[in-house]
Amino acid sequence: MSARLGPEPDDWSHACRVAIGLLIPGLALVVLGYPELIIYAVFGSFTGMYGRTGTRRSRLRHQAQAGAVLSTAVGIGSFLSGNQAQPWILVSTVTAFAFAGALVTTRLGLTPRGPFFGIFALGATATVPARVPPLAALSICAGTVVFSVLIGLTVAGSAQGPIAARCLRGWCGRGRQLSCSFVHAVRYALAVLTAGAAGLLLGVDHANWAMASAAVPLAVADTRSLLHPGIGSVVHRSLHRVGGTLAGLVVTAGLLQLHLGTTSLAVVVMVLLFPTELFMARHYGLALGFFTPLIMVMTELASPAEPATLLTARLVDTLIGVTAGIAASVVVRGPCRSGDDELRLTGFRRRPVG
Repeated sequence: MSARLGPEPDDWSHACRVAIGLLIPGLALVVLGYPELIIYAVFGSFTGMYGRTGTRRSRLRHQAQAGAVLSTAVGIGSFLSGNQAQPWILVSTVTAFAFAGALVTTRLGLTPRGPFFGIFALGATATVPARVPPLAALSICAGTVVFSVLIGLTVAGSAQGPIAARCLRGWCGRGRQLSCSFVHAVRYALAVLTAGAAGLLLGVDHANWAMASAAVPLAVADTRSLLHPGIGSVVHRSLHRVGGTLAGLVVTAGLLQLHLGTTSLAVVVMVLLFPTELFMARHYGLALGFFTPLIMVMTELASPAEPATLLTARLVDTLIGVTAGIAASVVVRGPCRSGDDELRLTGFRRRPVG
């Protein structure tokens, strides 16, 4: 995370691309009379968040890879929803996806790091009512993915990607790389499984939010990064998650009190994606102030519920999730050198991350 809070000029253009990636498919759903299906388009539009830096070719590659992960998650989630899978099946499936997703996203070097968006997409689509067949839900997501990738091709890229995404291939052998990746995937799986099981045992609605929140702190604990931040940054990211969620829940409560119609709520979702991505790289907590109401309103459209129940469940699940994420980062320690050791060996200076 940069020390400067305000967005840079590149942040504005990037946020516009991401927002347009949802705006056009979202408006199409509204015009066709299906605003409640915007949840599938939202997850497809997250494709635009990837490949922020680098060449046009690398952006195409990373967005196509991220889009495949997101489409797979939505496809699995829609299948589980359509077959009314039991909660324990959902937790088991998301845990397995978290493990596999961590291995894949680490190997591909995707940024934003980690399988969070895939975990979130799977859990969210699995827990909302199946209003359309799984194939239709997947088609909406995949169509939005393709549209977002095409938008990404319209902008020239830069020659160099972020240093934080570089791997330790020059300092660790391939065997150690695989060990680090495997341990990190175990860390994700343990956090997600713990959060999901705790949510089920406590009887909290939307335990998928707890599983998604568990993955958030671990995104800054990637042991293959030259800028491995350690436990301190994991806790810092968790605090941002809790604080940003609280602020977002206040905004959500205000929006739900307006008793807007489904069309207006769908427009709100589309509008909120722009400030979410605008501040995501600068201040995660501030970005969550927009991202949280986006997710809550999107969920309300797909599965209407009592606002107080919905807001309370989100807060409790967030607390459960970040606690599980921190615990997993403390308990599961990898075989790689610490971040400080690597920095001393390479000569790079530490920068704030997340």
